[in-house]
Amino acid sequence: MNKYDVIIIGSGLGGLLSAYILSKNGMKVLVLEKNNQIGGCLQTFTYAGEKFDTGMHYIGSVEDGQILYRFFKYFSLLNDVNLRKLDTEAYDTISIIDKTYDYAMGFDRFIDKMSGYFPNERENIKNYINKINLIASKSPLYNLNEINSQVLLNIDSIKLSVNEFIDSITTNTELRKVLAGNLPLYGGIKNITPLYIHALIQKFYINSAYRIVGGSDSISKSLYKSIIGFGGKVLTNSEVVKINCNTEKAVSVCLKNGEILEGNSFISNMHPYEILRMLDTHLIRNAYRQRITSLNNTISNFTIYIKFKPNTVKYYNTNFYHYNTPDVWGCENYNLENWPCNFLFMHQAPKDNSNYATSAVLIAYMRFEEVEKWKHTFVKNRGNDYKEFKINKSKILLNELEKKFPGINSNIESYTCSSPLTYRDYTATKDGSMYGILRDKNSPIQSLVSQKTKIPNLFMTGQNINSHGILGVTIGALITCAEYLGMNYLIKQIKNGG
Repeated sequence: MNKYDVIIIGSGLGGLLSAYILSKNGMKVLVLEKNNQIGGCLQTFTYAGEKFDTGMHYIGSVEDGQILYRFFKYFSLLNDVNLRKLDTEAYDTISIIDKTYDYAMGFDRFIDKMSGYFPNERENIKNYINKINLIASKSPLYNLNEINSQVLLNIDSIKLSVNEFIDSITTNTELRKVLAGNLPLYGGIKNITPLYIHALIQKFYINSAYRIVGGSDSISKSLYKSIIGFGGKVLTNSEVVKINCNTEKAVSVCLKNGEILEGNSFISNMHPYEILRMLDTHLIRNAYRQRITSLNNTISNFTIYIKFKPNTVKYYNTNFYHYNTPDVWGCENYNLENWPCNFLFMHQAPKDNSNYATSAVLIAYMRFEEVEKWKHTFVKNRGNDYKEFKINKSKILLNELEKKFPGINSNIESYTCSSPLTYRDYTATKDGSMYGILRDKNSPIQSLVSQKTKIPNLFMTGQNINSHGILGVTIGALITCAEYLGMNYLIKQIKNGG
């Protein structure tokens, strides 16, 4: 039987990055993916001739010298991923009922733009930016600094919530809402989501913000090419149903077709809840199992994928966050009558650099309970009542879009949509959660998932390790691969360009 040094379960970004690192460093690596397309949240699909991203809609800090650029260089992505820069004066627009505020790119520009809306708050806005930068500077992995302690994040930024931090910056209630306005990027919950998530994401995008042209699968395809070049192996349509253990460690995985594959060690790129379902061993104690299964998850979403009529909608080079309520917090607590309380609208970057958009995505929060009655169904086989549910939700959400962009619906040629069930089935995350496990500043240790499991040769990676998003998952992959190679060795390798 063919035995691998490392078997990676799941080909999401964390799994592919881990496979790249380990195969690059001489290990015999196998990646197993249950779907016919690799990539997890990097997956794309084609509808009405348009390619749509499913999870990775825009990225930041990818200009020369910035942190994601350095990672892209190490992972050989620079030549394979085509990017289009968002509007430097308004990469994000925060719309609260009938007022809009733009986030400008670059810290000085951000301060100037915000101060234009709030002229009496300039010093507070500068203080906000300074503290965001300070928190990021104290996170060694986000700066590729040598690690000399076990503390990878500033402890104060873990125990303070986002809203508590923003409230400490200013007493201006409108400015408070605007500074928190892109919280759907991390599914923020008032008095729960820790500050470090907000701080790292804000710095990441204020540095620079770009859309991926031609689909986020360009990242997964590039990583796949490199992994194969290093001698690794990636198998699709290969669903793992069980991890077999002896009395001491994991020894093999069993595929849905009955095939057994042996490995010296294993990495899961799945939600921790899902990986525990594959384990029937005394090595996983009930207390650990109960802790993982009881953790709260971030909310899911309902998404409409829109194809525009040709040359009818000017390309909008800004991400539009809208709130129907006077407060940006608490939109996850909607009821059926006031849904959606908020939405995010984004054009997809045209492949030909055109001034006209060909497609867009429209995203609103949705709790899994709304689709729970269909939880035992499968993609494309959920019944007419589910189809009717999606049609009704689409009409409501598109009506809200029309209010902010009058006339846009008449320029829609066609659309399709997805629900939390879709996200659950294609990304294997519990209840279709957008960002996995919800970090909680009130119980920081309990809501932290380690890359280590109770099985000595089984590790985890992905958005539940460290943080979500392309940068959070990349650093999570480093943390996982450091179990094999050592963190400072990896940092040195990345800083030297590979």
